[in-house]
Amino acid sequence: MFDYIQPVFRPPSEWKSLILQVTNGCSYNRCRFCDMYTAEQKRFRAFKEDKIEADLAKAAASGVSIRRVFLADGDAMTLPFSRLEAIMLLIKRYLPDVSRVSSYCLPRNLTNKSVTQLARLRELGLSLMYVGCESGDDEVLARVAKGETFASSLEALEKIRAAGMKSSVMILNGLGGKALSQQHALNSARLMNAAQPDYLSTLVVTLPLGKARMDEGFEGDFQLPSQAELFAEMHTLLEHLDLKQTVFRSDHASNYLVLKGILGRDKELLLEQVHQAMQTPARANLRQEWQRGL
Repeated sequence: MFDYIQPVFRPPSEWKSLILQVTNGCSYNRCRFCDMYTAEQKRFRAFKEDKIEADLAKAAASGVSIRRVFLADGDAMTLPFSRLEAIMLLIKRYLPDVSRVSSYCLPRNLTNKSVTQLARLRELGLSLMYVGCESGDDEVLARVAKGETFASSLEALEKIRAAGMKSSVMILNGLGGKALSQQHALNSARLMNAAQPDYLSTLVVTLPLGKARMDEGFEGDFQLPSQAELFAEMHTLLEHLDLKQTVFRSDHASNYLVLKGILGRDKELLLEQVHQAMQTPARANLRQEWQRGL
């Protein structure tokens, strides 16, 4: 339907959504672990309102039933409140049947947005933020040049909740390498316990363009944990999570082991599944390497 600037990424749960590109790429784009927006054509820019309106008019004229919209690319929430409000008003005008609008959201995106402004966007339909916290450990975050801290991530998640929005947090299994695996898991659990997100998902660090950029933050030698060590890290994370009613998913294509449940209701079951994968991986229905992807 649209002439997208490729590649375009979206969360797995947005597979039925209209992907509306309101920005291209990521305005920060300095995370050492992320190769998603490094191609030349993905240099960051915000699209003009008339282009976004033309895309929405095209979607409305298509006759396709559209109930959900995902604002792409990886950094749509970097736009100022006034631009986001205008986009949400356009969505309501052209696609009145849309019941949910969502977006990726870096914690820094909300620094200059008030709870009142976010509540206004929620009123217009922007109800779900996918927040890439990646880790709750400040040393890991510094080594991967995330530009965030435990405190900045928690502040953003608390602001999202205060505005009446839902948050879906992403933690990257293996981000601390072999050396920082334990503290990465423990402090990520501590961040999630403080924030109590609506959704939590884990992805495994994948470096399709090589690990040279990650090496820069790890004394020249980033060592990705083995499959068994990734499972051990996941076990530590789950063991220390104290979540009341968080939907948990580890079903992204990067994961070896698919996990689904509600924390804390299914915590013991999830721990048992990870334990089985650690003890008898041949019986755990793991993804093969060829089945995995970014």
